[in-house]
Amino acid sequence: MSQEWKIYTKTGDKGSTSLIGGLRVPKYDERIEAYGTVDELNSWIGLIRDQDVGERTKDTLLEIQDRLFTAESLLAKGPDTKIELPELNEQDIVFLEKEIDFMNETLPDLTSFILPGGATVVSYCHLGRTVCRRAERLTIKMSESHPVNMMLVKYLNRLSDYLFVLSRKTAHDLGVGDTLWKSRK
Repeated sequence: MSQEWKIYTKTGDKGSTSLIGGLRVPKYDERIEAYGTVDELNSWIGLIRDQDVGERTKDTLLEIQDRLFTAESLLAKGPDTKIELPELNEQDIVFLEKEIDFMNETLPDLTSFILPGGATVVSYCHLGRTVCRRAERLTIKMSESHPVNMMLVKYLNRLSDYLFVLSRKTAHDLGVGDTLWKSRK
């Protein structure tokens, strides 16, 4: 007889939750904010992946989603956890940089700030980018009081760059181009 896995545990009904390893913290704890924001980012990446963005991009986004689950687990790790978790490493950063360089090969030079928009999927990329920047800020803030592998911060930084270039590449491929910001003088 198999044991049923229930989605509800009732252990968080009083406003606390467990980190990996069992330590209970308030649901507003900065670690929960950080990994919750990475989870939000992962959902935006899933939405982008569900669009007509081409197989290479879909494969890249799936790889990114896997890395974001790794990031979430690292941010949710309690202080005395003995559980061995996967890590982010330099190859993950290089992977993003290669994808950025690949997309940039066909894009016009950047000469101005870009306004989000032009097509729904382009806007999704910009929303993902802004959530990624928030996740990066929250992770940096968290690192002031809890141990954080700075490779995670570097990954989030490079991922926001990737999402920016993906927004430009997608706009270019759809024929809508960049919406350039023209400041009032």
